[in-house]
Amino acid sequence: MKTALDNLQTLTRQMRGKLIELSHRARTAHLGSSLSCVDIFAAAYHELNLRPANWKDPNRDRFLLSKGHAATTLYVALAMHGFFPLEELDNYARPGSLLAEHPSPGLPGIENASGSLGHGLGLGIGMALAGQIQKRAYKVCVLLSDGECNEGSVWEAALFAPVHRLERLVAVVDYNKWQATGRSNEVMALAPLRDKWSAFGWSAYDVDGHDVHLLCERLRAVPDGSGKPVALIAHTVKGKGVSFMEDDNNWHYRIPTAEEVQRAHVELGLS
Repeated sequence: MKTALDNLQTLTRQMRGKLIELSHRARTAHLGSSLSCVDIFAAAYHELNLRPANWKDPNRDRFLLSKGHAATTLYVALAMHGFFPLEELDNYARPGSLLAEHPSPGLPGIENASGSLGHGLGLGIGMALAGQIQKRAYKVCVLLSDGECNEGSVWEAALFAPVHRLERLVAVVDYNKWQATGRSNEVMALAPLRDKWSAFGWSAYDVDGHDVHLLCERLRAVPDGSGKPVALIAHTVKGKGVSFMEDDNNWHYRIPTAEEVQRAHVELGLS
């Protein structure tokens, strides 16, 4: 189901509200990291060829969540785009549920298992290389976290893609400037992140990770004519959308109370 551009802001508010509900009900962490990438998901499922009807089509685009701790954002996006019933979200994190705290294939739209960081880009490169060999025109989009860029496997993969001119591959880094134990640029010297991706042979752009229309334009423009894979360094805010969660790393692990869920819903215009 495609969502009109004019409705994307409404969609992102609804997604954030549902994420907060799920964290409260299931008592699971990583809410701040899930909220920061909502707009990226909204843009991806608007622009890429990702629909329930073509889930088995070998020519479909591929979207891989490498930062698996944002699993709830993936689940909510898939449910809201009709890949499975919204009611299935009620089973999130329950024993035996296909909606685990970190995703694995089992429901339509889930391309890869993730949770152990640093592997999604390599998987995406394999899919992009297969498409190139088979002369298929699909795009492969991989969503990484900035903390994930601490991993050497990310940079090994980043070196490989330009050699094979995988121009239909796009890596989106959710650059919310935090990771579990502190500021990303203090834990590791990530900045300037765009320059690093560019030096590794990618066509790299800094973008506002909460400007859904701009994100749509950037995804639509892949390949960008350079012959290189594309890296979008999406500058985001951890906990985006709720004032008392924004840029507060306590929400990496904190669980919202029922009162906080209600406060968040009011801010989001959902109640």
